[in-house]
Order: sequence, then C-alpha cells, then structure tokens
Amino acid sequence: MGTDNAFAELGLAADATEREVKAAWRRLVSQWHPDRNSSVDAVARMQRINQAFEEIRNAGFPTRPEPARADDTEPAAAAQDAGEPRRRPIHRKVKLTLEEAAAGSIKSLRGRMTHACAACDGAGHQVLGGNCAQCGGSGAVAKRSFFGWPGGMSECEACHGGGIAQRTCPDCDGAGTRTRAYQLKVRIPPGVRHGDLLHVDGRRARANPPPADLELRVELLAHPFFELDADGTLRCEIPVDGFAWIAHRTIQLPTLSGLRSLDLHRDRLTYRLQGEGYPTGRGGARGDQVVTVKPVFPERLSADQEILLDQLIATASGQGGDERLRAWSRGLRAWERGLDARDRRAAQD
Repeated sequence: MGTDNAFAELGLAADATEREVKAAWRRLVSQWHPDRNSSVDAVARMQRINQAFEEIRNAGFPTRPEPARADDTEPAAAAQDAGEPRRRPIHRKVKLTLEEAAAGSIKSLRGRMTHACAACDGAGHQVLGGNCAQCGGSGAVAKRSFFGWPGGMSECEACHGGGIAQRTCPDCDGAGTRTRAYQLKVRIPPGVRHGDLLHVDGRRARANPPPADLELRVELLAHPFFELDADGTLRCEIPVDGFAWIAHRTIQLPTLSGLRSLDLHRDRLTYRLQGEGYPTGRGGARGDQVVTVKPVFPERLSADQEILLDQLIATASGQGGDERLRAWSRGLRAWERGLDARDRRAAQD
C-alpha cells in the first residue's frame, strides 16, 4: 500500500497532519473493530486501516501547520450548523468504469440532505410564551359565516389551538426541516473492486461540506469488452477477419490503457498480454489480459473470393507448395494404383 493510498484508506488528503491521521485512525478503529462490528468486512477493513496507519507513520507525518483545536480527537467542522451534531455516515454508491477503477479517479459528489430544523426541533414554530394575542389564550376563535354572522368556534391558526403565543420558525420558514446541498471531490484509489466500502471524511470538503461522513459503496459498471477475474486477469474475446488471421496480419485490440497492436498467428487463438490486466490489489501490480480471437469467415463466398481460393489451393498443392500436401497426394495416387492393380489381377483370375 503506497502512502497516497494509505491516506485515501483513512479518508484523508495527502497533506493531513499527524493529529488528523491519528484522529481518523481512532474513529475508524472504533467503527470497524470486530468486537464492535459484526459485518463480514470488519476484519479485512480493520487490517487495511492498521496497514494504512503504519504506512503513513513509517513514511513520516506531513508537517503542514494546523490551527489549534479544542478537541484533539474530532477535528472541528467549521461549516457545520451551530448546535447540529455529526450524524451517522451518509451511504452512497459510486459507479466506476473498469478504466476509472483500475487507474484511480477523482469523483465529484453532489447531494442534498434534509434534517429536522435545530431551531424549532422540527416543529416549524417557536414558542414565545404568554397568551396568544389572536385567541386570548383560549386556542379557538369564532367562525364567521358568509354574511358575517357567528358560526361556532374553530381552532386558532396563530397558535394551532395551543393558546400560547408562538411564531413561525424563521430558520425553516415553518417547514420543520432544513435542506442543505453538499459537494465534495473524492479521490478513488486504484484497484478498488465491486462492493468495496470507502470511508470519506466529509469535513475535508473545502466548500459546502456534507453534514456527516460518507460511506461509498463501489459499483463497477459492466464493460462492453472485458470480464474481470478475481485474480486481476482481464478477459477479452475478439472477432477477427478469418483471412487476416490466416495471413498473420496485425489487429488493434482494446486494453485498459487504450488500443494496442497484436500480431495474429494462425496456429494460435489465445494470447496473454503481461501487465495489461487489472490491479491485483489497491495500488498493487496489474494482472494479465487474456485475449481470445474468434476467426470469422464469410458464410457465402462471392465469385471473386471463389476464384482467389481456387488459385490459393492450386499454389498450395502444386510446385513450390507445401511439401506435406504434395507427399499426401503422392501417397494417395500410389494407393489408388495399388487398388487398380489388385482389381485387374482379380479380373484375370
């Protein structure tokens, strides 16, 4: 695990300070220790967390100066609403192509979070105290008919029948909830697999941070050409022109790094490209790419193709052609002559 991947594993930027690294490590240990987390991923995640911490510590902590904080274990969230506690992680999916996952990428995440308004505890109004001025504390007001005649009593809209003076919450405009948009960029380390869980510290966002950390579940998109094996082998099946395959021509084939040339051989259908597969682990060496070619021939030959094939057949079996074909032809003729001689002797007898 490289240093950059170690920081990403802890949900930190590459210039995170020693204090931030230790705080992130303690927080993740508390969350993923197998004694506290019964999920099947807990042991493997705990191993990666410890490995990342050791990698950073052995490489030396960055020396970026940091502002003093009152709490050494939880960095302050300056953009967090006053009095609003940190919430449970936000769970999201991040969809990646095989190319993005193999090389690593930067993903921009945007979202909206709706939560109860802290100013009114989700009620939509704030109690001022004293009797409601509109109903005099009774909680009800007289209804008036269309002609202005008394028509019974109805609930006071100003105090919602409570009789106590209140006002619409100015923070949420009476909705009882507040919605906040967030945006942050997340660096995906190379070599992630489908189903991997990545922890992102939301407080690292420079602007419009989310109200909580993010847990990103990796989803690898289906690829039009490649199939990925567990060991990092990338498999690809390619139809090729049958005549080009016979003639040992060169084709262009896709790899995760782009197109590359491949020399065809008519005695081979499978080719292995060293180091052109998928990373065997996060930041690890890449596996191989296995290419299987499927020669394709016309279902029906044109007249020109028939003529050309007849010429090829003649040259292959004639003078200057393949000795194996000529030897077979000689043996076949000798065998046929032997049959004729036997038939003649039988007829004479």
